[in-house]
Amino acid sequence: MLQNYDVIVVGGGHAGNEAAAAAANMGCSTLLVTMNMNTIGQMSCNPAIGGIAKGQIVKEIDAMGGYTGIIADKSAIQYKLLNRSKGPAMWSPRSQNDRLRFAEEWRLTLEGIQGLDFWQDMVVGLVVENGKVVGVRTGMGVIIKGTTVILNSGTFLNGLIHLGLKNFGGGRAGDPASTGITKELIDLGFISGRMKTGTPPRVDGRTLDYSKMTVQPGDSNPGKFSYSQLSKNLTEQLPCYMTYTNSAVHDVLKSGFDRSPMFNGSIQSVGPRYCPSIEDKLNRFSERDRHQIYVEPEGWNTVEIYVNGFSTSLPEEVQYEGLKLIAGFENVKMFRPGYAIEYDYFPPTQLKHTLETKLVKNLFFAGQINGTTGYEEAACQGLMAGINAALKCKNRGPLILTRDEAYIGVLIDDLITKGTDEPYRMFTSRAEYRILLRQDNADIRLTPLSFKLGLASKQRMEAVENKLNMTKDLISYFKKTSVSPTEINPLFAEKKSAVLTQKVKLYSLIKRPHVTLMDLAGCSAKILEKLTDYGGNVDSVVEQAEVQMKYSGYINKQGEQVEKMHRLEEVKIPKEINYNKFSALSSESKEKLNQIQPSTLGQASRISGIKPSDVSVLMVYLGR
Repeated sequence: MLQNYDVIVVGGGHAGNEAAAAAANMGCSTLLVTMNMNTIGQMSCNPAIGGIAKGQIVKEIDAMGGYTGIIADKSAIQYKLLNRSKGPAMWSPRSQNDRLRFAEEWRLTLEGIQGLDFWQDMVVGLVVENGKVVGVRTGMGVIIKGTTVILNSGTFLNGLIHLGLKNFGGGRAGDPASTGITKELIDLGFISGRMKTGTPPRVDGRTLDYSKMTVQPGDSNPGKFSYSQLSKNLTEQLPCYMTYTNSAVHDVLKSGFDRSPMFNGSIQSVGPRYCPSIEDKLNRFSERDRHQIYVEPEGWNTVEIYVNGFSTSLPEEVQYEGLKLIAGFENVKMFRPGYAIEYDYFPPTQLKHTLETKLVKNLFFAGQINGTTGYEEAACQGLMAGINAALKCKNRGPLILTRDEAYIGVLIDDLITKGTDEPYRMFTSRAEYRILLRQDNADIRLTPLSFKLGLASKQRMEAVENKLNMTKDLISYFKKTSVSPTEINPLFAEKKSAVLTQKVKLYSLIKRPHVTLMDLAGCSAKILEKLTDYGGNVDSVVEQAEVQMKYSGYINKQGEQVEKMHRLEEVKIPKEINYNKFSALSSESKEKLNQIQPSTLGQASRISGIKPSDVSVLMVYLGR
């Protein structure tokens, strides 16, 4: 009935959508199998995209030819660039989104991709022959043959929803769990585990008193995620609000702890460290008398509100009584309670850097099945799995992003090399080369790769080359152009910076703290005139040139560190190596090296517990 496909993608969430889009756009016949066509691209938790380091990932997805950034822009109701007061390595874009429009845009986008088919069904098993996946089995009893399969199961694998003393199977409120695949994978030799996540209650915005809350507006001049012309900057935004819990709220919530699955033994799996439930926060941070609550609208045309910071699995009546004691929530009506969900995952040390499994050829895992949490982390894994599955179908070499190329490379390397025993989320602190991996240069870093794959258009590649040339031109102008003391000293006096006594090159002045390129332009007509050369690109060119000039010392230093790392990455480790024969290695080192099977000396050096002395032993063995 169904044709043989190059790529079968299981799951229509954030990972599955990016995987299906990438594979199809690279010319592979692709099938997206999802349990419910009406929930493709659904935001299961908060209606927001981006944030600290996550925003950088979305920019990278966009530069690589993915769609999350474009769809986030099209469905945005608010946009913020976080951490603007810090250095540019920390700037992280975030959007608040219309939940329904986000899902709708994903479906419309996927339906517009040539070579992408859909099948609504539950995948209950894999067809594996001679250690290679060759298809999937569905709940309807249909066998669909495919060269490669990408599993993007989200929270659906044996999903169990917890609400107070009640629990019931489900992958998300209103959706059934997926069964069968876990047992098959275990029978094939895979190791599985359980993880937990949760979501807060949704409430009726008409019943809230916003006058008792602090307004949280978007940026006055909002940006966007995508470098393409397929999306536009927001001209109108909806505000969010902030309020706090209090001791009375805490007392009510604590009264329900005896019925909390978190504390009565019903939930034994580990939840996300950096997105704890409200009961977890009360337990871990008992010294605090209040916690922030962010009141986030679910869309342009709905009264539904997402209560960010109040994730919980307490009984619904306890949730409700606690909510009513929050300032502004006195008359609140609840649409649906929060809940926790447990699901199966597979430790990602069982994967290659391509996200293909080590045990079964042509089988790829992406998203929460790998122990991650977050739409953005899932989406970038799906994108890379889709790309690598397509490359495998075309008998081309894999695409592996390194730690100095992208946050995506950091995430995948962390998962494959270190594994995770709690839901992994990305932070800027996880990237040792974060000065190189900024949100402003993701297009420069990754569009050339995407263009070679056939994902980025010629127009987009030309736009990046144009930006690069303009940036170089502006930096060159600053290096050769001088300004006089009379032009610039009024600015320096205002900034309480040392005044000039003679003409100085602009390049040295831009390095001064608290002095921006546009500050200098405001004092010099010739700089303003120069900026007119860049037309509609002036904002991005100014941002890029300023960062490169201000932080050139740091950028160059990290470039040197990258060169050192590359020397280790160039040293390949044979697959057949037996670490047990190295008497100089500790038992722990042997165990971890045998488990991970690092492909390079650089990867070996990043395994938790591997010491510099262990690396030296391997270097001697490898003749280095």
